[in-house]
Amino acid sequence: MTAAIGLRRKIWIAFVLQAAAIGFATLLGVYGASAVLKDVLIQRALNNEAVHFWTQREFNPAIGLPNTYNMRGFLLAPGESNDSLQLPKPLRGLAPGYHVLPRMDGGALVLIELKPQGTLYLVFDQQQVEALAFYFGAVPLVFVLLVIYAIAWFTYRVSRRAVSPVIWLAGIVQRWDPKKPEVELLTPEALPVDVEGEVLVLANALHGFGSRLAQFVEREQNFTRDASHELRTPLTVVRMACDLLLADGDLANHATRSVKRIKSAARDMEALIESFLILAREGDTGLPEEDFLVNEVVRDEVDKLRSLVDGRPVEMRVEEPHMFALHGPSRALAVILSNLIRNACLYTEVGEIVVRIEVDCVLIEDTGPGMTAEELERIFEPFFRGGDRRRDGHGIGLTIVRRLSERFGWPVEFVSTPGVGTRVTVRFPQPHPVEHEPLLQH
Repeated sequence: MTAAIGLRRKIWIAFVLQAAAIGFATLLGVYGASAVLKDVLIQRALNNEAVHFWTQREFNPAIGLPNTYNMRGFLLAPGESNDSLQLPKPLRGLAPGYHVLPRMDGGALVLIELKPQGTLYLVFDQQQVEALAFYFGAVPLVFVLLVIYAIAWFTYRVSRRAVSPVIWLAGIVQRWDPKKPEVELLTPEALPVDVEGEVLVLANALHGFGSRLAQFVEREQNFTRDASHELRTPLTVVRMACDLLLADGDLANHATRSVKRIKSAARDMEALIESFLILAREGDTGLPEEDFLVNEVVRDEVDKLRSLVDGRPVEMRVEEPHMFALHGPSRALAVILSNLIRNACLYTEVGEIVVRIEVDCVLIEDTGPGMTAEELERIFEPFFRGGDRRRDGHGIGLTIVRRLSERFGWPVEFVSTPGVGTRVTVRFPQPHPVEHEPLLQH
């Protein structure tokens, strides 16, 4: 498990985002409170001061102008210009209403009221308000944020400790080899002391699953090993007995045909068993990987299957304009080619079967009945047999071809035209060309 997608990183990101959101919301709240304090409360206070001044002046025309630590007042007589030298320079030329002086001029909040009795100027120094807002807003804010972040960090540590057993368990499972899972690491004695609750249940379940998986793998290996020996041996005996009978010239014609059919069926069964054994192994095919010449495999398979077209007007040949080698199990390629060439032999009554070796592929072309578009879509389905279903075959050959081609990365392509024939292409992404004098035909 990488750190980029781990639970610890996700929890850390969640807490960081939570802390950032809380901090932003708190700062926004303090800023809003400060704005309300300065732009609403102070304006209302100035307006009340102005009302109070005019009310008092009606009873006592000689009352003095407001002059406190934070606020100062100025009064112009009726008709006197606001450019009067009685006013401080920043106040000159201002229209009635609320104004905020530039910070270079003190940043004060100014209320100007025009009355028949004169023009009143109330100047409120906001610096004291800002200082109070800082001491009674920013300082508590910092303290609250520190408390919130401390609680968030403590919660993160607790959460991280809570998910540590899950992370440990994920690391154990990630390092498992599917063929031999290390189930002993999940035994009750090997579990850390902090593994409990749901994690303990999961660990016990994985221990049971890993044990069963190891047993399945062992049974699969035993089966493929025993089947390879116990099934091939009697088939080899049957094939050798057929060869001895055919070597005896005293057999009648019908007996000879029967022996040949037995030999052909034994050979088909050997190929089928070998295909199943290759596919039965997960990952490891059980076959040795080597550098082999594709041309030799093609010739061997064509020679083994020539007897399938005996007695029919069918020419079977190999064309080798190129030669290349591959690294891998040669028997896997032999099984693929055997099934494809066998299909061509079974469905071609007249004409030719050509196996051609190109730079990076093997082409198998026949002059059989061909296949329709609907049949081409179903050729890899198990037990599907296109065309004349009475022909020999089990309907699983192409399924085996598809699975082997996917296993080893050798894609197989079919192109077919009804009444003309079929062309099969087996491609090899990484061929190793071999220099030689091309043999055009065998």
